[in-house]
Formats: sequence, C-alpha cells, structure tokens
Amino acid sequence: MTERPLTDDEAWAAVLRRDRAFDGQFVTGVLSTGIYCRPSCAARHPRRENVRFFATPAEAEAASLRPCKRCSPKDVARDERAVLAAIAAIKAAEEPPALAELAEAAGYSPTHFQRVFTRHTGLSPAAYARALREERARAALSDEGTVTDAIYAAGYSAPSRFYDETKGRLGMTASAWANGGKGATIHWAVVDTTLGRMLVAATDKGVCRLSFDEGEEALRARFPKADLVEGGEEFAALLGQVVASVEAPANGFAHIPLDVKGTAFQEACWKALREIPAGETRTYAQIAAAAGNPKAVRAAGSANARNNVAVLIPCHRVIRTGGDLGGYAYGLDIKRELLRREEAGD
Repeated sequence: MTERPLTDDEAWAAVLRRDRAFDGQFVTGVLSTGIYCRPSCAARHPRRENVRFFATPAEAEAASLRPCKRCSPKDVARDERAVLAAIAAIKAAEEPPALAELAEAAGYSPTHFQRVFTRHTGLSPAAYARALREERARAALSDEGTVTDAIYAAGYSAPSRFYDETKGRLGMTASAWANGGKGATIHWAVVDTTLGRMLVAATDKGVCRLSFDEGEEALRARFPKADLVEGGEEFAALLGQVVASVEAPANGFAHIPLDVKGTAFQEACWKALREIPAGETRTYAQIAAAAGNPKAVRAAGSANARNNVAVLIPCHRVIRTGGDLGGYAYGLDIKRELLRREEAGD
C-alpha cells in the first residue's frame, strides 16, 4: 500500500492539531523566526504565510533555520533509535528489563524514556514486554506438545507467571489456545440491522467476532474446535448493546468488552482505531505512526484487514491519504453509511 507524500495543506492541518503522529515525517519551518519545529510543538502557531515544510531537519538547516529549543525536532531520530534499541533488548532478554535499565542505555531519565517509548509504540516498556510474551505464548501453544512446555518456550519462568500476566487478556484458556479453541464456549447470533444481516459472537470476556453477511458456517471455520452456542440470556444483553452501537455508531462503543488477539503492532493499530473520534477519519500512514512505526504503512493496512470485530474496532474510519474511501471488507456502501451516521451524529 503506497502512500503519496503529504500536501502542504495536510501538513498544516497536522500542525494545527499538534498531531504527534506526524513527528518525524516532516518539520515545520517558521521563516519569520528562523526556527523549525516538530508538527506537535506546543509553541504558539505561526502565521501560515510564514511557514514552509521540510522533509528532514537537514533540509531545514540547509535553508538556514535552526532547531526549536522547546520541542527539539532533531531528537525524533534519536528517540526512534532509542526505542528500537529498547525493543531489541526486550526481545533478547529472558526477563523483561527494568525501566531504569532501558532508560540508562538510551541516555534518558526513566520518566522521559517511558513517555518516548509509549509515544512511539502505544505501550509502556512493561506493557510491550507483556504483549510480546503473550504473542510468543500463543505461537508456542500451537506448536509445543504440552501447555507447560509452551509456557516455558514463550519465556515465562513458571506457569504461575503466565497465568498471572495473561489472566483476563487471553480470553480463552491456555489449553484452548493449544487445541484450536477446544473447550472455549462462544455464544453467537445473526441479527437483522439497517446495514444488513450481522453476525455477533462472544466469549465470556467479550465480542470476538462482528461481521456482515456471515453465519454459523463462517464462524465455525474461524473457531473450529470451540463450543458454539446460539443465543443465551447473558449474551442477549451484550447483543443488544452491540446492535444499538452499530445502528448509532456516533454514540460510542468503548463500553462494549472485546476479546481480540493480534501481534503487539496489530493490537496497537486496533487501539489507535478505537481512539479516532466519531465523525473523523485517519489515513493508514497516521495509524502506523500512532501505533509506533510511521514507516509500517503496509503493516497497518494488514492490521486493518485482520480486524475481526467490525464497527467496534472502527476500521471503517481509515481512508487513503488523498481522501478516497479505499476498501472495506463488507463493501463500500456499509463503510459510507457508517461514516455518514458518525458525521451526522446519528
């Protein structure tokens, strides 16, 4: 998925929003003061006629501009190197490194490094380490002979550490993951909505599937060894909330629990999607940046495509840089109508 360069109008809009997602993608030159800044700089906005945009700090300095002391735009590259080094250290360590240790290696204070790391990845170093180990655990649970072997293969020092860290987040039990969902109970229903027939399925943790024009056969193909139960009293209450949120998406749906799984980057992308206000859209490049890797535009598109819970993880709010709606798994008519309802406040 190739994104064209930002136009000056798009860059200026990012500056007016002080959008951190664009830090590192360009710098803002202020010709009247002779400085250049990050798009997110907290300083007072200059007049538009005094602004020129540059792709890199080097280009700005070649135009005789100097870096802003308030936002330190040249540190963006340093921050990125520090975060990448920390990620490598976390991946290589048997036990997650302490925040102080990671910060010292980067040359930052622990508090500042925590902010830098979170801004780039969407997760704190500790949360990133947990997500990485959970991701390894899911892979190992599919490959190892026993659950215990899988837990140790994922880097946990003991089974108790695995259960303590993943309680409430994995949704299905470790044994269920190892056996393709065997032992997990998923309640489901297909209901009529103004957008068409909608499939909703949920574990006891939350919604694990929301799609249009699918039924039991598609759900069984996705969870072949789970115990699929149509309906249910408790599920009916959740289903009512889901239908109401789909019919009126502008009212929000953060209160609806989800049970979704992905890589650390995919989950960061899904988190970024849920943070887009109703009535607004973002590009794939903006989602990649918000998820901590501005260059991973194609991977952000893949995370969008792997979203199992339509509407509640609002991938319909992602458009192409030029403003084109792009694609949608359930058709552009549904995407267009969801966006219309959100913009209208319906």
